[in-house]
Amino acid sequence: MNQNAFRIEKDSMGQLQVPADALYAAQTQRAVENFPISGLRMPPAFIAAVALIKQCAARVNRDLGVLDCGFAEAIERATQDIIDGRYGNQFPVDVFQTGSGTSTNMNVNEVIATLASRACGQSVSANDHVNMGQSSNDVIPTAIHVSAALAVNAQLIPALEHLQTTIVYKAQSIGHVVKTGRTHLMDAMPVTLSQELSGWALQIQNGVERLRASLPRIYKLAQGGTAVGTGINAHPEFAAKMAEALSDATGLPFAPNASFFESLSCQDAAVELSGQLKTVAVSLMKIANDLRWMNSGPLAGLGEIELPALQPGSSIMPGKVNPVIPEAVCMVAAQVIGNDATITVAGQSGSFQLNVMLPVVAYNLLQSIDLLANVSRQLADKAIADFVVREDNLKKALALNPILVTALNPVIGYLKAAEIAKAAYKQQRPIIDVAAEMTGIPREELSELLDPAKLTEGGIQG
Repeated sequence: MNQNAFRIEKDSMGQLQVPADALYAAQTQRAVENFPISGLRMPPAFIAAVALIKQCAARVNRDLGVLDCGFAEAIERATQDIIDGRYGNQFPVDVFQTGSGTSTNMNVNEVIATLASRACGQSVSANDHVNMGQSSNDVIPTAIHVSAALAVNAQLIPALEHLQTTIVYKAQSIGHVVKTGRTHLMDAMPVTLSQELSGWALQIQNGVERLRASLPRIYKLAQGGTAVGTGINAHPEFAAKMAEALSDATGLPFAPNASFFESLSCQDAAVELSGQLKTVAVSLMKIANDLRWMNSGPLAGLGEIELPALQPGSSIMPGKVNPVIPEAVCMVAAQVIGNDATITVAGQSGSFQLNVMLPVVAYNLLQSIDLLANVSRQLADKAIADFVVREDNLKKALALNPILVTALNPVIGYLKAAEIAKAAYKQQRPIIDVAAEMTGIPREELSELLDPAKLTEGGIQG
């Protein structure tokens, strides 16, 4: 290989070659060489959060009089470029790295130091200046909280609220339609489509409320705890001023955690948030599977609705159209549930003063938020908003539904009603016809008692 493509960099462990055009330095290169494991990189949102922490730290340290103003200004400019998404190819460290995330912290420090040095014409140190008053052990947990809080507030909650609104609007537009209810996938008493969709809407609303309830712990930051939670090498006012600076930059109510020892040694807040993401995933999978069943057919299934036809469904069966969006939702839900299992195991990996699975917590948490936000909008816009109700099929099923006889229990008793239901099912005749023959109740009265729309209102018939 052409040696001119490299330059020599030095760190506390000695010298090594670094790509000539790389903005990072020795510690990043060591991580690249040590962890050629997955090809997965830390999410851009996480790198941006680390850069934001460095930017706020430069301002705070300048204001506290411990960092040269020129260095601080150069660091601020460099970090803004990273926050804005530039230099994304300069963060090559694998997700599966040192458990504290030191490699990623130093990767960001080194890139910022290079950019800042070029800007101010002086040597800006990745450790002494960019990382001043900080440790990987408090930067990475803080970045997890900051990036997750931003993503939940800016992406996921708006997407879920859009989904809920779409469900409510759809329910209002088809509220008059009555269908056969199902328990155990078997015919049950009738419900309206509006009632059915109202359950979906509340699932999503509850999911949003659960997410919001978990955020107060996410807003508590580790920054200022430095290496072990004692705040060593950080100005006494650093933690409070950092939280204030991050709040000003994001509009979110960040504050120093009541115990930095808790912040560094565990990831309980991230585990809690992941649990709520899992709950949202479970809700989405339930809704998606309902849609798949309702759409099944078009001839040999339930055929209650027709989802929008989005793409050919088979490479061999012409004309086949599949429920692709609900299927994608189910796969996202499975991924999020798996991510939660990973985060749960990672959360148990806090030994004494440090959790040592921080990068995988960050990666999986942000992936779950991102996936749920994206697929919720697709579910709303490409499945629920425009599905068509097949009222003819619903009416046919209702007319033959033997379970409607349940409404006659108060009048003729359970055993007689069961006898009528079995006869109606065996003969494949409308329940009203069989009931008229076997009870002697006038047909007009039976029509009132067995009216499917009235039965959706609950209460006692008769």
